[in-house]
Amino acid sequence: MVMVRLREVPNSVQFAELELGVLARWQRERTFEQSLEQRRDARPFVFYDGPPFATGLPHYGHILTSFIKDVVPRYQTMRGRYVPRRWGWDCHGLPVELEVEHELGLASPSDIARHGVAQFNDACRSLVMRYASEWETVMHRLGRWVDFAGAYRTMDDSYVESVVWCFKELHERGLVYEGQKVVPYCTRCQTALSNFETRLDDAYRARDDLSVTVVLPLVDAPREALLAWTTTPWTLPANAALAVHPELDYVRMECDGSSVWLAAAAVPRHASQLAGYTERERRRGSELVGRRYRPVFDYFASSDDAFRVVPADWVSADDGTGMVHLAPAYGEDDQVTCARHGVVGAAPVRDDGTFDDRVGELAGLDVLAAGEPIARALARAGRLFARATYRHDTPHCWRCDRPLIYRAIPSWFVQVTAFRERLTVCNDQIHWMPAHVDDKRFAGWLANAHD
Repeated sequence: MVMVRLREVPNSVQFAELELGVLARWQRERTFEQSLEQRRDARPFVFYDGPPFATGLPHYGHILTSFIKDVVPRYQTMRGRYVPRRWGWDCHGLPVELEVEHELGLASPSDIARHGVAQFNDACRSLVMRYASEWETVMHRLGRWVDFAGAYRTMDDSYVESVVWCFKELHERGLVYEGQKVVPYCTRCQTALSNFETRLDDAYRARDDLSVTVVLPLVDAPREALLAWTTTPWTLPANAALAVHPELDYVRMECDGSSVWLAAAAVPRHASQLAGYTERERRRGSELVGRRYRPVFDYFASSDDAFRVVPADWVSADDGTGMVHLAPAYGEDDQVTCARHGVVGAAPVRDDGTFDDRVGELAGLDVLAAGEPIARALARAGRLFARATYRHDTPHCWRCDRPLIYRAIPSWFVQVTAFRERLTVCNDQIHWMPAHVDDKRFAGWLANAHD
């Protein structure tokens, strides 16, 4: 019989002291570094970690994901793989710039220009590593093994050059082109946002906006008019076309010799405005395609091939009039539809969200406050058929909380559609955990990936 003497276990464990003791031993014995040195010639397991900003302290979201980011590399290390875990710092982007704006008392990009872009950039560089030491302390206290000594920064020349190299490779393969894209845009920050950013937290919130139904007289029949409904009256000065669904039924409703066209299914919705009107004619949307109308405003009346009815399968009669006003500079569907039919529209909104000098009395107005002035202008011209308050979910900027607009901006595009099929094939070779991420989320995203 072998007698084993067990070390006494205390009745109460001081977990904080135990934790600090383990951390001290790891540091003293260089446990993490040795785990790398012993496997330096082994098969590598590459682990990419999206770098955080050091402009703020780590929060619950960072801490929770850090445990997962630590467990996977440890598991692969125990399987004999070489797993370098290099830390990184994200030094670019608006979170850094907004923090510096607050500290310097700047309120807009024009303030930054007056302050001096070079001086502003210097202030940003001085800020980006403000909480780096606190981050390192927290990550060590979590027990996460990571290489802070060899951390990279996205503002380092080596990192910037690697991004430029990637762009150069794409360009040389013919996968880069310049164009325009309608994107969510913040007029306060004067920058585009990704669709992902518009879904952060509670970015979409209910907002009451003015909706208007406008009268668009037909050129070949001045006593007849098309009715278009919009919840963004500020886009009306940029109207370039009107979309109808080719298979929907549209009716001409007449009263006292004047007529208006709208979808048959939309008539009950406008019963109060159409009191006294009688249906005189019914046509498919395809029969209205090509008809021309007088523009809402005369600011861009000389535009070639504009102000006509075009077909679009995405048009619905579920709300509005079943006829959709198109401003290609301020709507993604609008832009695609107008481009398909050779319609080019104007873009009279400045970077700061105000109308430029081409739109007469509206010049200088903030588009988000232009609803009432536009409605009054429509009423004076006899072009306002109806108005109402409309509550709908609107995306807000997650940085400054200002409601976003959609706006076409010049962009460089990577031609993802050229190798989308290859991406899907490669995705099928990836071992996803959990498995449903593959076919229910990522595969669907890849199959519909845009340039």
